[in-house]
Amino acid sequence: MTDWRTVFGHEQPYEPQVDGIETAIDTGHEGGYTVIEGACGTGKTMIALTAGIDLVRDPDTDYERVLVLTSVKQQLRQFEADLETINENLPADWDPISGLTLVGKADVCPYNREGAAGFDDGNVYDRCETLRDRTRDLTGEGGETTAQNLAARARSQQIGLADSGNRSKNTFLETAGEPTPYPPDLPEYGEGGPVGAETEYCPFYAQYLEDLPADEDGSAAEAVPYDVTDVGMVTPDDLVARSVTHGTCPHSVMGAALGEVEVVIGNYYHAFDPRTVGSFTGALLDESTYVVCDEAHMLEPRVRDLVSEGVADSTLRDAETELSRVIQPIKFEREGRQAEGGSKTADADLVRAELNDSDVSYEELNRTLEFVRDLREELDRRVTAHLDRNYRGWQSNLNDLRNEELPLRDPSEPAEDELTAWAEGAGYGDADWVRAEAVGAVVQRVLNEAEDEDRSRAAPAVGRVLGEWYRRGHTDYFREIELERTWDDTEPADSWRRAYNARLALHNCVPSDAIGDRLGMFGGGILMSATLEPMAAFTEVTGLQYLSRAEDRPVVERRYGLHFPAENRESFAVAAPKFTYDNRGRPGDDTPTRRSYATATATVARLPGNVLVGMPSYAEAEWIAGRLEDRVEKPVLLDAASDDETTQSLKDEFFAGEGKVLVTSLRGTLTEGVDYSGDRLAAAVVCGVPIVNTSSPRTKAVRRAYDDEFGDGFTYALTIPAVRKARQAIGRVIRSPEDVGVRVLLDERYARDSWDSVRPYLPDDGEFQPVSPDMLDVGLERFRSRLPSR
Repeated sequence: MTDWRTVFGHEQPYEPQVDGIETAIDTGHEGGYTVIEGACGTGKTMIALTAGIDLVRDPDTDYERVLVLTSVKQQLRQFEADLETINENLPADWDPISGLTLVGKADVCPYNREGAAGFDDGNVYDRCETLRDRTRDLTGEGGETTAQNLAARARSQQIGLADSGNRSKNTFLETAGEPTPYPPDLPEYGEGGPVGAETEYCPFYAQYLEDLPADEDGSAAEAVPYDVTDVGMVTPDDLVARSVTHGTCPHSVMGAALGEVEVVIGNYYHAFDPRTVGSFTGALLDESTYVVCDEAHMLEPRVRDLVSEGVADSTLRDAETELSRVIQPIKFEREGRQAEGGSKTADADLVRAELNDSDVSYEELNRTLEFVRDLREELDRRVTAHLDRNYRGWQSNLNDLRNEELPLRDPSEPAEDELTAWAEGAGYGDADWVRAEAVGAVVQRVLNEAEDEDRSRAAPAVGRVLGEWYRRGHTDYFREIELERTWDDTEPADSWRRAYNARLALHNCVPSDAIGDRLGMFGGGILMSATLEPMAAFTEVTGLQYLSRAEDRPVVERRYGLHFPAENRESFAVAAPKFTYDNRGRPGDDTPTRRSYATATATVARLPGNVLVGMPSYAEAEWIAGRLEDRVEKPVLLDAASDDETTQSLKDEFFAGEGKVLVTSLRGTLTEGVDYSGDRLAAAVVCGVPIVNTSSPRTKAVRRAYDDEFGDGFTYALTIPAVRKARQAIGRVIRSPEDVGVRVLLDERYARDSWDSVRPYLPDDGEFQPVSPDMLDVGLERFRSRLPSR
């Protein structure tokens, strides 16, 4: 047995870290889960890594690796940094802890990273799969050449360019600060064939194939061009640099190294997304893996999205086209006519061969085409009817349309959805729903063979969703049509498709079974966050209670509050009127509630330094920003729903120079996972309880499903997640022993006990003092007077 202090990356652990590590190790030995709510600064990352690595290195356990899952990129970086710290402080006679971060092809493909050879984030996956298949076809059994020859040809092409004196910056493809052996353009292979018959291939993948062991008993890890047990933590940039200098494919190397390292760092979808698990990470999901779920308060909503399904109107259209192209050659043959000139379609022999190799019939192809075509017409009919009812003259005012949800049943009353009922009335039975998936697979194989291009097709996606639509229940799953505002000039000027992207959506309302089943596959683990209370509710919605009861696996809870100097912080729960729509009115209304919030928020915003203001929505953020601009002398920055680059620019502006006020939505990205340590943040104020829109059909369906599952849908599905959002925002202020700041929750539901009070969901440590709005300034002044030197 190892001593965990040997693994621990720092000289002296905090007391909570000692308890957390030893609890996690003991629970891990029993195949159980440790659930930790630890305030910011607890050192949860180091707790999880230390406990997991200790279990992996312990010869008396069956653990072979730690799988870290987090939904926040900054936390991913923190795990990388802490693992590097651990390695830097290991005894000299210890081998380093090997680690690897999982990312997508877009992040590691050398061509895509540099925007070379026509690659971009939108096409990298399809292009990669096509090039891989072509490379395998050229080098596999019966192929025209060898992987070694393909890689050598690409290398010689670059050498030829260099020898010719053409040493422009585009001669050598470079990425991650390292040169590659290949030019920036894709090489082509053509050996004695007709002009124009050359085949593009990927030289990086060719080199990877060449490095794979010829012996069937060999391991793919032998193709990794470095010793994974000797290099410690390998970040994505490290992976790319180590791979491309050898001329091999970084993504393939990542997959080959996956099962060899001791710590794998990834996202929730690496364990919970069915397609990612099926194609890439499935081998990690067994009892030899110790799993760490970081930011675990996000586990439930993230997994709900991952295990939900949907298919867009445009995908139905593409599937209809694909089915027609596969059916056409046999149909024309039977009718004694030729396919239309220039149409790129399969021939009849190819279609028959694929049908013979499957259990799909030609009649099923036709039946599925009819089903998809009629389904799309029914979708069009329903959208048009909705717009006619709610937007008179909408054809002339497409810019006035808004995002919409069209429920296919009463969300508060579980029942068969209207689309299923329509299909039955139209003569489509069980087999039409279920067989669509097998039909879609045949369509993809036929078209990829006909076009010599292995890429994703619409028909399999449509088939999968139709199958799930039929199989899933009507309480735990909610079906609706989603209308998302967009713009497509190719559609007719009076068509809703010009302004909307419509989508058939199948939402998983209660993902506890999916989460619990997946967690049950691992040998044990840790789920941790700064905001998990109430624990009983958390263990229910994540399926952990089932693991404890049905499988007799221990689930041990730990809570660690702030252990930094109490005199450096002040926390208030202000009994302002409830910030609900009934009380506050619209953003343009001048109500007593809005005046109270504007005054209290301005009082906090005037504090020296940076102040973060969190509002229930972006619309409310815009309102309070306007009020603050008239009341405080420092700059007021307003966050809006935007891309990552814009958000990062706003953060940089907030952190630079003198104090400012940053106003954002509590449902945005600036209140979770952002580092405001040091003097980056002096105060945070949260206005209201950020409960999502309760009038949304999907929200009503989730609430009803939670009523049936847990007994109190409003509390479990709405109130508790909202309080966690608020707690995440105010948790940005105090991050270290040196941090000084103020945390303010504005809304009487935080301050008083009442029928709708949320005070029971705050930490039970007496930190948040209830005060009246007129006493807030007094409390802040008292705090400032205690810190004369600040």
